[in-house]
Amino acid sequence: MILRFLSEEEVKLKAMEERKQPPTMTDRSADLRRVCWMRGALPTPKCRWLRRTSFQKRETVDEELELEIDDDKLSSLLEHTPGKRPQDTIDRHTYFKELLRLQMELIKLQDWVLHQKLKLVVLFEGRDAAGKGGVIKRITQRLNPRVCKVVALTAPTERERTQWYFQRYVAHLPAAGEIVLFDRSWYNRAGVERVMGFCTEVDCEDFFRTVPEFERMLVRSGIILVKYWFSITDEEQNLRFLMRIHDPLKQWKLSPMDLESRRRWERYTKAKEDMLQHTHIREAPWWVVDGVDKKNHGSAMMARFEPVIITG
Repeated sequence: MILRFLSEEEVKLKAMEERKQPPTMTDRSADLRRVCWMRGALPTPKCRWLRRTSFQKRETVDEELELEIDDDKLSSLLEHTPGKRPQDTIDRHTYFKELLRLQMELIKLQDWVLHQKLKLVVLFEGRDAAGKGGVIKRITQRLNPRVCKVVALTAPTERERTQWYFQRYVAHLPAAGEIVLFDRSWYNRAGVERVMGFCTEVDCEDFFRTVPEFERMLVRSGIILVKYWFSITDEEQNLRFLMRIHDPLKQWKLSPMDLESRRRWERYTKAKEDMLQHTHIREAPWWVVDGVDKKNHGSAMMARFEPVIITG
């Protein structure tokens, strides 16, 4: 095979021929993405979708980094990780640095609970896809699983439906020196069960009368009870559901119940307002977390976690 250099005229002719050729769809997509990112704007719905999906995928990668990569290598790796972020989102390097600091504080909290023989219960409630699972994963990531346990109960069995409503939750309450995180709790009755028709309005009214005294009883028994509600906008929830549909790694998170909840957004809003109004008590108040920006508000929630528990 003989190689030869092109003359200057041949190079110019070749460039002119390439300019005459119509751009392919791949070229147009690349140009569209480039223009969107350079302008920092959202001129079309397609650009908006490209930027949001790219950001969501990067968040998924970040979650895997947190779980798989050694702490000492994390900072150096991030220095070589490209990617633009929305202006209102915390810088990734800053986020990981702050996350590790907060997790070290959580380890101190765990030791304090263990040493003082305390009993801590934390409830995580909120809209579907609001980020409850991600925050729980970050909290428990570096804690002792024998001390800090996560409870995520499935739908009640036929036998459990005949029991006292709180009975299956009481079985998971902590002993001295333990922390229990409920990924959804007895507040299912005021939320999904009410909206989806799994309980009557009479059942729900009875729940609102019973739950304040039930929680006061837990507090009197020595349990520290902390309740978080994760809020999210209609638009953001729709986007995250679409991401779950198209992402094979997240499709397991999507259920027919989640899709049905999209149709009943307003009913969920009314149920949430009623729940907060009836169950926000001095002994166990609600703490509302804005779940739209997972990193900003997840970090803020973890930063408030220890002061809320200590001050009660």
